[in-house]
Amino acid sequence: MSNKVVEQKEKVAVITLGCEKNTVDSEVISGMLDKRGVRLESDAEHADTVIINTCGFIDVAKKESIDAILQAIELKRQGAIKKVYVAGCLSERYYSDLKDELPEVDRFFGTQDFDSILKAVIPGSEEDRRLNLLGERLVSTPRHFSYLKISEGCDHPCSFCAIPIMRGGHRSRSIEELEFEAMMLAGSGAKELVLIAQDSTNYGLDLYGERTLATLLERLARIQGIEWIRVMYAYPAKFPLDMLEVMAREEKIVNYLDIPVQHASTEVLKSMRRGITRRATEELIHTIRARVPGIALRTTLITGYPAEGEREFEELERFVQEMQFDRLGVFTYSQEEGTTADPLGDPVSHEEKLRRQARLYDIQSEISLEKNQALIGTEQRILVERREEGMYYGRLSTQAPEVDGEVVIATSGSSSLTIGEFVMARITAATEHDLEAVV
Repeated sequence: MSNKVVEQKEKVAVITLGCEKNTVDSEVISGMLDKRGVRLESDAEHADTVIINTCGFIDVAKKESIDAILQAIELKRQGAIKKVYVAGCLSERYYSDLKDELPEVDRFFGTQDFDSILKAVIPGSEEDRRLNLLGERLVSTPRHFSYLKISEGCDHPCSFCAIPIMRGGHRSRSIEELEFEAMMLAGSGAKELVLIAQDSTNYGLDLYGERTLATLLERLARIQGIEWIRVMYAYPAKFPLDMLEVMAREEKIVNYLDIPVQHASTEVLKSMRRGITRRATEELIHTIRARVPGIALRTTLITGYPAEGEREFEELERFVQEMQFDRLGVFTYSQEEGTTADPLGDPVSHEEKLRRQARLYDIQSEISLEKNQALIGTEQRILVERREEGMYYGRLSTQAPEVDGEVVIATSGSSSLTIGEFVMARITAATEHDLEAVV
């Protein structure tokens, strides 16, 4: 059997907004279209159809998505493109409102309406479409690393979060399916797998009756060609400690963990419905560091939450100073309709939220600088990512792609490095974000 190729190739541009989960979804959409002979364009102005994969997580992301839609509508008005399709989280959450307010959009789709998108772009028989719904994926990241989405949705009742509204409940993919996809990615040149989900540590509970992230990590570590496996978005409550044993034992699983704690005040955590206290959070962090020596920890915090007064914020400041995270991101609170925190209002001013955010970043900058400076003079294994203006750029195993810093690599004379390969280099300088090294 062979896929029927479209005689006059439809030209489609897929625009991706938001997180890495959306990136993977867009790669699946692009892969399905590519296998059907669609010509994929990177520039919307060169396309017949534009598919905008939107984000609806917080106000800033919503605005970015709306702006992208309006830009595509303007291109359609000018006759530069023929159709505008909107998919993803914003479309899932606000379908009725968007349909009424943006009649120029031809179709709206939800977060997982891949089949419907394919039908809209390429009308054809049911049999033809089934042939193309085999999980093809056109990877958009550099070939040496890929995201591997291990589950979809979330079951946690966090008061501030609208993800369950947009993505539904937690749904794990089977270990066998993930193994197969990982082998395909490795065969295409991927050296690093970045495991992503709304909650990676809840993996397997719905399929196998228990959290089986440790088992998944063991199985992925056996795949030839994969050298780094990274875990992102580990939920702190009910953390599966058995995965730490696998991390400490398996060389391919890098000593890195993203664990968004969101806050430190037990009162705020209770209002956030996080299912954990400050004491339990600190004990978990100490346990992780004890069982996986040298691990780099990244976290995410929210400031300006309705229950966060000055006392609670000062507690958060002390927590950041005491815990000494390697990486840290801070969101300002965004009031989201339909969430359980919505009735609490939004009492903290925007200016105060920004002040608190800046204060936390100031504290973390000093911590990150000290940790980076401690690496000066050490030999490190670096994954070479790109070359710009005669300089090479790469990452340590303790630096995740796109969210953490990088290493600027100098070579001697006319020496050249290979993009996507590993190199040993000596760290020579450091800032709070980036490092410099020489081969």
